[in-house]
Amino acid sequence: MSEFGALTRLVPQLSHTTLLCLGDAMIDRYVYGTVERMSPEAPIPVISVTREVAMLGGAGNVARNAAALGGDIRLVAVVGDDDAGHELTGLVSNEIPIEPSLVAVSGRHTTQKTRYIAGTQQLLRADHEETSPLSEDNARRVLMAFEGELAEANAVVLSDYAKGVLCEGVLRPAIAAAQAKGIPIIADPKARDFGRYDGVSLITPNAKELAIATGLPVATDEEAAAAARAVLDRTRIGAVLVTRSERGMTLVARDEAPLHLPAEAREVFDVSGAGDTVLAVLGLALGSGATLIEAARLANAAAGLVVAKLGTAVIYPEELVAGLQAAGIRGAEAKIKTLLPMMDSVARWRIKGARIGFTNGCFDLLHPGHVSLLAEARAQCDRLVVGLNSDASVQRLKGPERPVNSELARAIVLASLESVDLVVIFEEDTPMNLIETLRPDVLIKGADYTIDKVVGANFVQSYGGRVHLAQIKAGHSTTGTIARLVKGA
Repeated sequence: MSEFGALTRLVPQLSHTTLLCLGDAMIDRYVYGTVERMSPEAPIPVISVTREVAMLGGAGNVARNAAALGGDIRLVAVVGDDDAGHELTGLVSNEIPIEPSLVAVSGRHTTQKTRYIAGTQQLLRADHEETSPLSEDNARRVLMAFEGELAEANAVVLSDYAKGVLCEGVLRPAIAAAQAKGIPIIADPKARDFGRYDGVSLITPNAKELAIATGLPVATDEEAAAAARAVLDRTRIGAVLVTRSERGMTLVARDEAPLHLPAEAREVFDVSGAGDTVLAVLGLALGSGATLIEAARLANAAAGLVVAKLGTAVIYPEELVAGLQAAGIRGAEAKIKTLLPMMDSVARWRIKGARIGFTNGCFDLLHPGHVSLLAEARAQCDRLVVGLNSDASVQRLKGPERPVNSELARAIVLASLESVDLVVIFEEDTPMNLIETLRPDVLIKGADYTIDKVVGANFVQSYGGRVHLAQIKAGHSTTGTIARLVKGA
């Protein structure tokens, strides 16, 4: 089996892992808007706010990412007894796969990070936070909650944002308890002294954090490896995975040659939260029995995907598989998505102001008529989503001898067209459920239909969308092509 195939087969195993997340949970708030003028009061832009979004950040985002990948997630964190704390608790409760143990601390402020974004450009970040260590009593409460969840855990991740939760009264006993259970422990460090994390299996500093902790340069592969090796020489940490932005990652384990992984990202919109994604994937992978190298490769692929999304985002299993496939073949299959990843992509496009178009069909034996229709459809919008009937759906519509090509083969051919931005396979006889979920700005069908016969037309028009009937190139049909082939045989 190839390395690519082995990694792809690991992804389903992530859902069999119980991951215990401990650390600093916070709210990541995003304020989106447009900038069209400068302030008369100071040389700063004026942002006209269009919408605001709040989501889990820090340890909460680690838990979100792990839950999105199908893991059984337990989150132990601290919230303040304030409005933000109540909001954070509500955000956790909305993440159904996450089992929270949130310790409320009276008088403590819940950490919030508010980012102001115009288009895809982050203009400003405002932080409301408290960094004081927990009191002895509150540290004991957190540790009791952690130990209560530890029995079921396959791995532990420590998300340290230096907000006081992973104080000495929590960190050292938590590491010791996880060590005694014999499970992997992964820490994302913020302290200058990495010795605080003695006993963990793996730490994941970024290049700047590693440089500060060691006092060594980290610009090149060799320098990053040498600095990581210095950490291992000074501590009782098992391995170091250095995240290096556009330079990828460097993995250094004891008595092993360094492994340098190139960055997988082809498009970078937002790096916020990427470290949380890496931590989540590492925890799930190591907890499921993957090797350190396999876990690092999976995490690198996930990081390359998440930085292409705006905001504190998550990665789904289908996206990770598609990302791994894209890393292997760099082709059309990356455009083929299931429902949730599709909506993630569409949301990202809509943030940038794109008009979303939708068309659908069986597209068996793709011919010039199909190509022409899809090109005209793409001309009606900024991004075109194509709904593709599954094999079972085609059989019900066209008969037991159809389709000629499998749904995957048809999807790959469609996705290879420049006019198609995304392909979604649907099982129903009609794409109505898909249309209701997507809510396209433009619904496109061939001009051999009338608008009253187009599935979803009334629904799209009800919210201000429009229906476009594309011209059909005469003389081309899949049925006719098959008939000619049969006759020729």
